Amino acid sequence: MMTQEQLVYKFSQFKHASEYVSHKELASGHINDTFLIETKEEPFYILQRINHDVFKDVPGLISNKVSVSKHIQNKLSHLSDAALKKSVLTFVQANNEEYYYEDEAGNFWNVMVYIKDSVTYDIVTDEQVAYEGGKLAGDFLNLTSDFDASVLTEVIPKFHDMSFRFWQFEEALKNASNVRKENAKLYLDKVEGLKEEMHILQNLKESGAIPVRVTHNDTKISNALFDTNNKGLCVIDTDTVMPGIIHYDFGDAIRTICNTAAEDETNLDLVNFNVEYYKAYKKGFLEKVASALTPLEVDTLPLAAKTMIFIMALRFLTDYLNNDIYYKTKYPEHNLDRAKNQFKLIDSMTSQMKV
Repeated sequence: MMTQEQLVYKFSQFKHASEYVSHKELASGHINDTFLIETKEEPFYILQRINHDVFKDVPGLISNKVSVSKHIQNKLSHLSDAALKKSVLTFVQANNEEYYYEDEAGNFWNVMVYIKDSVTYDIVTDEQVAYEGGKLAGDFLNLTSDFDASVLTEVIPKFHDMSFRFWQFEEALKNASNVRKENAKLYLDKVEGLKEEMHILQNLKESGAIPVRVTHNDTKISNALFDTNNKGLCVIDTDTVMPGIIHYDFGDAIRTICNTAAEDETNLDLVNFNVEYYKAYKKGFLEKVASALTPLEVDTLPLAAKTMIFIMALRFLTDYLNNDIYYKTKYPEHNLDRAKNQFKLIDSMTSQMKV
């Protein structure tokens, strides 16, 4: 447990010239430790410990997100300072001239300016939020479309690599118990039936038909900030910014926005694909980024949604076969239920759309 004295010391290692008043821990993330630091005068700040067990190259990760933020800030230099700080994450330099502080225990810390009067959503409840979320993601991709993605560190290698995920699945299948294989049989057959289609985007990427760009890689709706009128403000949580294809960001957002139930809902009758949210998100997304995309990128957006739903289904199924070594589970069939949920979402999507 971090003491107040320890937190104040970490905060003092950054160039902010602000006086600490109080703090509270923000529990929205699942990987890093994040604290809101309230100071005598605004702005307030976010102090964050980056989990170096998950992210092996924290200096590279921080370099990625600082470089991308600075690039966007340059693009938005026409805005006032106050508007700019609401539109893009602003990182604070440490006393050591880096944008991180490494403490005596080897933990890495960074500081951002807190965006006041902002709202986040864990689930989408109306088309307007979906539309504004699409605009935010599209704008992020548009503003970084001229950034050289090759200079970025790959913070999680092979994160969305379909061949790698199939290799993991096949290794798990070799070693799985007969009981788990039998329980999952229907879904093992589904994986095999979709294997060729689910490699299409990766093959297009590897052939160069679809360009590699800067991508966010964690576009769930809770990583979008809105103002109190539900207008999009800023994309946050840029720890996973790295080279990728726009389909990763579009597809993962759709996966989380368009499911009518929680991803571990066991009553599959409740799991459906919300086409109206899909249309609203896609509309906002393309309004902001269409001019920077190739026709092939646009044409394959529906396949992106299906592919990113599938890759999560495959990862849940793989972990089930591996006796639940990656995702936290609450009961023995939890990962299998998660996989079933995602496969139902695919079925619902494909029954309503031409994918």
